[in-house]
Amino acid sequence: MPKISFPFAPALLPIVLLGCTLGPDYKPAPAPETPSFTETALPGQTAASATPGGTAQRFAEGRDIPGDWWTAFHSPEINALVTQALKANPDVAAAQATLREAHQTLRAEQGAQLPQLSGSLSSERQQESLSAVGFGKGSETFSTTSASLSVSYTLDAFGSIRRQVEQLGAQVDYQRYELEATDLTLTANVVTTAINVASLQAQVDTTRDIIRAYSDALAVTQQRFALGGVSRVDVLQQQSQRDAEVATLPALQKQLAQARNQLAVYLGSRPADAKLPDLDLNKLNLPNDVPVSLPSKLVEQRPDIQAYAALVHSATASLGVATANLLPQISLTGSYGRDAGSVSNLFTPAGIVWSLAGSLTQPIFDGGTLHAKKDSAQAALDVAAAQYSSTVNTAFQNVADALVAIEHDADTLQATLQSEQTAAASLDVAKAQYSAGGGTYLNVLTAQQAEQSARLNLVNARAARFTDTVALFQALGGGWWNRKDVEQTAQCCGVAP
Repeated sequence: MPKISFPFAPALLPIVLLGCTLGPDYKPAPAPETPSFTETALPGQTAASATPGGTAQRFAEGRDIPGDWWTAFHSPEINALVTQALKANPDVAAAQATLREAHQTLRAEQGAQLPQLSGSLSSERQQESLSAVGFGKGSETFSTTSASLSVSYTLDAFGSIRRQVEQLGAQVDYQRYELEATDLTLTANVVTTAINVASLQAQVDTTRDIIRAYSDALAVTQQRFALGGVSRVDVLQQQSQRDAEVATLPALQKQLAQARNQLAVYLGSRPADAKLPDLDLNKLNLPNDVPVSLPSKLVEQRPDIQAYAALVHSATASLGVATANLLPQISLTGSYGRDAGSVSNLFTPAGIVWSLAGSLTQPIFDGGTLHAKKDSAQAALDVAAAQYSSTVNTAFQNVADALVAIEHDADTLQATLQSEQTAAASLDVAKAQYSAGGGTYLNVLTAQQAEQSARLNLVNARAARFTDTVALFQALGGGWWNRKDVEQTAQCCGVAP
């Protein structure tokens, strides 16, 4: 029998025996060397205003973010809302289930690295005709019993299976950080919506106060008209202003109701079933110290950045799988068993049967399919790397935007407060002059409009300081790495934290 020689066998043998992993190895991208988040240096502290929510805020650069950052507002109502949302929101439950799914998929693929063992047992009884085989007439009945163990093993010589396991492991990491991103987004939305509810309630209350003041002024004007002290035009102007203010109330009430409905959904409830607490903007406390972590730490702290890093890792492993699929696939199979005519003879030496086989499959012509899949995997890796870079840039923008907003929100509140005080004083003067006969009623109406607008602007300016502080906590990653429930969630989902 002629022998077939493989000249490359000596070089291939160490690879087959020891195994190798083809394709590029994943290396985390280095942290950006950006020295600061903003183009210009931050001030030591923001401006202060003598109004609720007007405290000066200090930027504590390099300070870590607390895991329960929302407690910095010192609101028991907000603390309770966040706790309920993290427990009951279905989006969190879905993210946890997705993480468990990814982990079990990884475990299933890890099993492919080990030999697969299966057993079988069969028993058969049949009757055959003797005349059909030339042994006379009649028939004969007999039984056969067999038992066997089969072993199969795919020799991962070029690392295809190892890369697949690596890819699925990266998918587990991705789902874990997606869970953290879901938690962070939810908590930020709950706190922001709660502040919005408090702000809208304050605007509704302020508008009602203004309507009452306008109604009182209208009653006085009507009395003076009855006495001949003012004209019909003055009455109509005052009534028009009151009616215009009344017309703004339903829109605010609609926004307030919709914000409360949204808050109920965040809590995992329905609007009709939710029992939301009363939220008072005056009772919220603005954090005096605002932690600003180091720019080099942001890539570690933002869950969305870590999620995209996991996608880059997954795409890198996928390229390794596509590369390994171009090379031979080696499989080993074996079986050992016994065949006998009866169970009593099953374990005699004569009934032993066994087999051992090996196979090597090498793609020869596939129309370029495998090479195209490798090129596709390389393109997918390039896409993931570009998306990661874009996510990092956006994260730095988020932090810079929040820092700038906090700084200028304080200036806006200070200016708005001054404007409101000036408008109130101007209204008092206009009323006094009109009562003394030295001013026109149009001056009073103009002063009223300015004072009303300034009061509502003051409410919005106060709320903006709170919501932009929430935006900074969210932009910096929300301190999930300091939360005690992160490890519990990871253990629940079968993933090491």
